[in-house]
Amino acid sequence: MPLQQQAARAADPVIPGFHPDPSVCRVGDDYYLACSSFEYFPGVPLFHSRDLVHWTQIGNVLDRPEQLRLPASTPSSGGIYAPTLRHHDGRFWLMVTNVAEGAGNLIVTATDPAGPWSDPVRVPGVPGIDPDLAWEEDGTCWCTFAGVAQVRIDPATGRTYGTPHTLWSGTPGAKAPEAPHLYRIGDHWYLLIAEGGTERGHGVSIARSRTPDGPFEPCPANPILTHRSTGHPVQNTGHADLVQAPDGSWWMVFLGVRPHGGTPGWHVLGRETFLAPVTWADGWPVVGEVAPNPTPAPPWPLVPGPAEEHRDDFESRELRPSWISVRDRSPDHCTTEERPGWLTLSARGGSLDEPDVVFTGRRQQHLACRARTLVDPSAGRGGLAVRLDERHHYAIEATGTEVRVIARVGDLRTAVATRAVPAGPLVLGVTVGDPPPPHGPCTGPDAVSLGIERPDGTFTELASLDGRYLSTEVAGGFTGRVIGMYAAAGTVRFDWFDYEPLDR
Repeated sequence: MPLQQQAARAADPVIPGFHPDPSVCRVGDDYYLACSSFEYFPGVPLFHSRDLVHWTQIGNVLDRPEQLRLPASTPSSGGIYAPTLRHHDGRFWLMVTNVAEGAGNLIVTATDPAGPWSDPVRVPGVPGIDPDLAWEEDGTCWCTFAGVAQVRIDPATGRTYGTPHTLWSGTPGAKAPEAPHLYRIGDHWYLLIAEGGTERGHGVSIARSRTPDGPFEPCPANPILTHRSTGHPVQNTGHADLVQAPDGSWWMVFLGVRPHGGTPGWHVLGRETFLAPVTWADGWPVVGEVAPNPTPAPPWPLVPGPAEEHRDDFESRELRPSWISVRDRSPDHCTTEERPGWLTLSARGGSLDEPDVVFTGRRQQHLACRARTLVDPSAGRGGLAVRLDERHHYAIEATGTEVRVIARVGDLRTAVATRAVPAGPLVLGVTVGDPPPPHGPCTGPDAVSLGIERPDGTFTELASLDGRYLSTEVAGGFTGRVIGMYAAAGTVRFDWFDYEPLDR
C-alpha cells in the first residue's frame, strides 16, 4: 500500500466521543475546531487548542433559540450537519446546514470564538449539505458543498451569484462525494473531499486547480487517507480538514470510529475527531500516522488546557458547554435556578421514547466509564439514561419508592429489573465496561450495568445489558452515546452528576 494510504498506528482521538465532521482554523498560535451536533441543543460544539492535541470546549456556536430551532418533528440524526469554521478579515465565519424542516444552510459570525455568535444569515441559494467557505485575495467568496458543486456567494448577506456548477465527482466508483474544503496553497487551489460513505468505506481524496472554480486534476495517489479493508483499530476515516501550524508544518483533522467486539464490530461512542501529520511530495499532501495523545506529537511544546471537570454540582446559573439536551432546552423544563444547587427537570412528554423528552446529558467519551447522580424523585419520575436515540437507550428510573431498569431496543421496550427503595433522594449509577467472558465472534462491544449506590458507597447492580444495542451498527444514524438525566413525569431534581473514566 502506498505511503499516502498507510493506516495510523495509534488509536487515540484528540477529541473523543461523539464529535464528528471536524473543521479547524488557526489564528496566530490558537486553533479552533467545530463539530456537528445533529438533534442536540445547543449546537456546534467549539474547541480551543494551542498544540492540536489538547482541546478544551469553550462554548457552542448555536446556543440561542433564535439561532437554532429543532422542532419535535426533527428525527434523531437530523438537525445540524457538518460545519465549516474559518477566520477571514478579522472575523470568524461558520457555515452549517440545519436539515430540520424548512431550515437549510446558514452562516453565523463572531469576533470572539467563545461567543456570542450572530443570528444566522440564511443562504437559500446553496442546496445540499457540507457547505465550505473560501476567499480569493480580492475578497471573492466561494461556497462549495456536497456533490461536489460550487457557487459564488456574499457571506454577509447570503446572496448567491449564478447557478451552482459541479467541480469534481471524486474517485471513479466511490459513492457520496461530500465534505468539500477548498484551500489556496502555493500556486494551486486544492479541493479536499470525503467519499465512499461515512461507514467502513470512508476515505479522503484531493484534487487541484490553478483557479478556485476548476477544472480540477485528481491526485494520482487518491485516496490520500483511508482505513477501508484494513484491520486498523480506527475505521470509517474521512471528512477531513487541513490546517497549517506556525512553524509551517501541515496537519489534518478527520473523523473516525473505534469498533469493538466480534463481527461486524460495533462502535458506540460515535464518530470521533483524530489528528494526523501531513507532508508534501510533488505538490500533493501525504498523510502520515495518526498522532496519538500525546506522542508522537507536533514538533512544539504541548500545552494542555485546564483539566476537564467530570463532576457538576449545578451551582452555576448556566450549564457547562458540554451539557446537551434533545432538540431544545427551555428554562420551563430545565433549570438550575428553581432549587439552587440542583438541576430541575420538568417533564412534558411521557418517557425517553418521546420526541419532546426532557433530557440533559454529556457525551460518553471513554470506552469504559462510570456515571452517577443523586436524584430526588419525590415530585415525579425520572433518572439516569444512556441514550443513542428514542428507540435505543437504557435507563434506570426512580419513583418515590421504586427503581426500575428500562431497555428500549427498536420496537421492544421492557422493564428488565425493579427494586423497592426507601422514599427520598438516592444515587443512581451506570457503569460501562468490558462484556463478561467468554468472548467470541458474536461478543458485543461492551456491557452497560445499571444500579443503585447504597449510603456506604457499595453499588448494587440491577441489570447488565449488551452494549451492541446502543451502537450505530444496530440503531443507524450519525451520533453516539450520551449519558445524562431525564424527567419522564412531573418534576425531578438532581443534586449532582459525576462522570468517571475507567481504565480498559
